[in-house]
Amino acid sequence: MANDPDLLARRASSFGEVAREYAEHRPDYPPYGIAWALAGCAHAVRDVLDLAAGTGALTRGLVATGHRITAVEPDDQMRAELSRRVPEVPALAGTAEEIPLPDNSTDAVMVGQAFHWFDPERALTEIARVLRPGGALGLLWNGEDDSVGWVRELVRLNTSSVSRKSRTMNELPTHPSFGAFEERAFPHSQRRTAESLTATIGTHSHTTVATAQERTEVLSRVRSFLDTNPATAEGEFDLPLRTLVARATHHP
Repeated sequence: MANDPDLLARRASSFGEVAREYAEHRPDYPPYGIAWALAGCAHAVRDVLDLAAGTGALTRGLVATGHRITAVEPDDQMRAELSRRVPEVPALAGTAEEIPLPDNSTDAVMVGQAFHWFDPERALTEIARVLRPGGALGLLWNGEDDSVGWVRELVRLNTSSVSRKSRTMNELPTHPSFGAFEERAFPHSQRRTAESLTATIGTHSHTTVATAQERTEVLSRVRSFLDTNPATAEGEFDLPLRTLVARATHHP
């Protein structure tokens, strides 16, 4: 069931229902991970596309680099929240398979927490179309650092009948328009409370498409653990994260 194509499509399109919560609770990306991804460009970077930009978690980090940023996001509610929070960035409706930009119009395409929802062949062909020769493709994923004992237990508890392992760097495709992907992992963290971390998990796609009963069960199980775990029971704490980054250079 977790790998059913219709269910996966529902999961991919479910985030708009929780757009405000998504923007409030999802983590940002480490600046050094962003910089490393952009360094895959073979020339000076001027224009950057944040593809499947969601509510702007990566967009804000890209703005801080000083480059010209354009965001593309298919979901109207997510895009509206992005524009509310990062009004200086143009936010266009579009998908990874149909990017609303001209050929050879950007130096880097960055994708945060979204490549696993794409049709890889179509998306990479379209990304190659909008990239200038020598441009960079950067893919970023934030994930819990399960080398930490209590985080490993949290990950175990945070599952539902529709959970699945996301495609990340272990399954990156090849494409004739790109060189081989380079990969790195960067330590990261997010300041959370038991309440806010439970709310974060409530924005995960496996909880947004689960039945109301199962969603309640998952979030109650997570909250109970966080309320009794010594590392998370009292006030604020740092959630250990690992940001996985892959970069490739466009070779037309």
